[in-house]
Amino acid sequence: MITPPRILSIAGSDSGGGAGIQADIKTITMLGGYAMTAITAITAQDTTGVHAVAAMAGELVAAQIDACIGDIGVDAVKIGMLGSPEIAAIVADRLEGLGVPVVFDPVMIATSGAALADAATIAGFERLMALATLTTPNVAELVVLGGDEAMQARGVAWLAKGGDAEGPDITDRLAVPGEPVRQWTAPRIVTRDTHGTGCTLSSAIATLLGMGLPLDEAVEDAREFVRAALLAAPGFGKGHGPLGHHAVR
Repeated sequence: MITPPRILSIAGSDSGGGAGIQADIKTITMLGGYAMTAITAITAQDTTGVHAVAAMAGELVAAQIDACIGDIGVDAVKIGMLGSPEIAAIVADRLEGLGVPVVFDPVMIATSGAALADAATIAGFERLMALATLTTPNVAELVVLGGDEAMQARGVAWLAKGGDAEGPDITDRLAVPGEPVRQWTAPRIVTRDTHGTGCTLSSAIATLLGMGLPLDEAVEDAREFVRAALLAAPGFGKGHGPLGHHAVR
């Protein structure tokens, strides 16, 4: 029996099951990992939008992280929605020096357009980007973070996700300090069921890094997982529906 990699997702809960902690658990499990969670916020959310948000108390987020790391151990970490500047600082404190791959999805806006991070929380992203193995901004998030020049100046690795850009093809660019930029281009999958794509991609990368894959291979395989899940979307809801994690083999 193969021991699964232990993957800790630090993120918000999506009551509709399409994104956040719920998407992470599905992704990690389908890829053969063991999913653990530290919930940073509770959302009342469905395919049409985010209807209510409540951030968790910082000490409870810290206790969740400590419980997972202290007893079960961790092989990789995915960070998603944080909920508050205090939680961003607590997560950075807990992960500094941990010595495992960390994938940071700098969640700012939900697929529906709802804001999931205020300016103070975004300012707290700096420490997390510095300690992360990879940061995965989408088009809008990359702009807020200062674009390619600012990311390069930080000396961090980042994956610029192109799903929100216009055009028939999607290009994702992996930039690692000291290495040539690598990019992947594939035809756009035309669908309304895109809720949770960023969460799914980042947790897939974390899981594959936890298995020991090199970063570029983890990104490549995670992209294929997301594309397969998009094609298998069950069509639930009236808005941006969830992916079909359950159907990916």
